Amino acid sequence: MGENSNDLLLCTETKNLCFDDLDSLANDDQQIQGKSKVLNFDYGRSVALIDLLPCLSEESFSVMMEREKVFLPKDDYLKRLRIGDLDLNHRREAVNWIWKAHVHYGFGELSFCLSINYLDRFLSLYELPRGKIWTIQLLAVACLSLAVKMEEINVPLTVDLQVGEPKFLFEGKTIQRMELLVLSTLRWRMQAYTPCTFIDYFMRKMNLDEFPSMRLVSRSIQLILSIMKGIDFLEFRSSEIAADRVMKCFELIQDLTLVSGTSATAAAAAAAATSVPQTPNGVLEAACLSYKSGEGTVLSCQNAKRRKLDTNIIS
Repeated sequence: MGENSNDLLLCTETKNLCFDDLDSLANDDQQIQGKSKVLNFDYGRSVALIDLLPCLSEESFSVMMEREKVFLPKDDYLKRLRIGDLDLNHRREAVNWIWKAHVHYGFGELSFCLSINYLDRFLSLYELPRGKIWTIQLLAVACLSLAVKMEEINVPLTVDLQVGEPKFLFEGKTIQRMELLVLSTLRWRMQAYTPCTFIDYFMRKMNLDEFPSMRLVSRSIQLILSIMKGIDFLEFRSSEIAADRVMKCFELIQDLTLVSGTSATAAAAAAAATSVPQTPNGVLEAACLSYKSGEGTVLSCQNAKRRKLDTNIIS
């Protein structure tokens, strides 16, 4: 990447670091770190999740299907992660921190999905300076900051997003520079389509056009979140992931209903999110992933193969 493209990351006083001295940064920002520890407000949305999802007509869905590729990482991104051309551990660290901050502030699920979308798209387009491990943390903060500005009603100060004892703390002006770099790299296409965007459409398809219940929406989104810490989901479009997770949700609820003779409960949803299910159409068999709620780690299925989505559900 040329020198000009790196300028947004650099201070006016130096051309090789975002800060004159990372050691002095830690000392100078002790007040910021202390402030972050005290602030623990509930910044979550006051609007019901089901009211935030778009209600798509057939026409809107067709248009979005044609445009969703614009909001995906470059085609070679997954391959580069798998072969080690891009550091998978750096991505994992960024995703794990975003999740911690997401939980800390009680942000909505849509913000988390959007943060990961920005992160993956940026990493597929822009090569961060090698040997400067702080850059991935700065990127994670910037992606989360942009996502919550897009999706949340109550947004904390940018510097206060840095929770969970991160390795580095950044000044507000530095985070803003990184935000500008992300915005320009993604060509200001920030209203991205994520799997959550298509949830309502597939819910109605599976539910005979009836209005989906909050419980069904919540369970489906839990299943979406359960795969996003891994990378195999990147093999598929957002609409494919949404269709598969909705079908898995209906399958799990039907199975539990047959076994117990009652409707699915909150315990069933927790089991669904922490299990490693076999998907009905094998769409995400290659991304059969789940994270342990206590550790935030990711499990992946072995010998998984990519299969195409049953075209019936999106035809």
